[in-house]
Amino acid sequence: MPMPREDINVPKEDRGAAPTMRVLQGLENNSSSVRLQAALAVGTAPDPEFIGKLIERCAIEPEFSVREILTWALTRHAASMTVPVLLDEVRSERAQARSQALHTLSKIGDRRAWPAITPALLSDTDDEVARSAWRAAVVLVPEGAERELALVLATQLGRGERETQLSLSRALIALGEVMLPVLDAATRDLDPRVRAHAIATERLWRDPEAGFEFAIEEAKRIVALGGAGQEGR
Repeated sequence: MPMPREDINVPKEDRGAAPTMRVLQGLENNSSSVRLQAALAVGTAPDPEFIGKLIERCAIEPEFSVREILTWALTRHAASMTVPVLLDEVRSERAQARSQALHTLSKIGDRRAWPAITPALLSDTDDEVARSAWRAAVVLVPEGAERELALVLATQLGRGERETQLSLSRALIALGEVMLPVLDAATRDLDPRVRAHAIATERLWRDPEAGFEFAIEEAKRIVALGGAGQEGR
């Protein structure tokens, strides 16, 4: 059977080079759909030689949908190969690199990454990084360390706008009942934004169907009227 034309004059040991190069070029293509297809190809046929490029692309990829597939592709590789490189990324000066690395670590779920979830990351000045760190933390936290994590997360109560506050509330709720005493203390904080966020989070814990918008508006009303966090429980 004749050899396909694209392999003519290509040394046997190099015949995989052309497809590899096409995938690497695809990850850098100007078209987001081409980049997405390239990331899908890598995830479908995992190969350690792509890990570095996937992580490099995560740090600069502008499209959310493509970043999600890049993360998926990384989860398709062995954690022993991806986690060490991702841990380097969480110390990057580039906010998106930190955020996406944390997001990917949360999807991999390897608790060996827990020591990298530092208080500095949990209070990162970039909201997206902080939100990714909160999500990763509640996935990676070792059994028995939930209360300590709740204490650190509680220092961020009142931070940011709706999406940031909702992310923090969800992270605290994911820790379970262990976070309730921490929230109770926060309902008496001197900062009214902290008090309102703590009350809203507790109400959302007790009544998930209420929705965050209702919970936060009700909490603001209570704080404005000078009510204590114990009211309405």
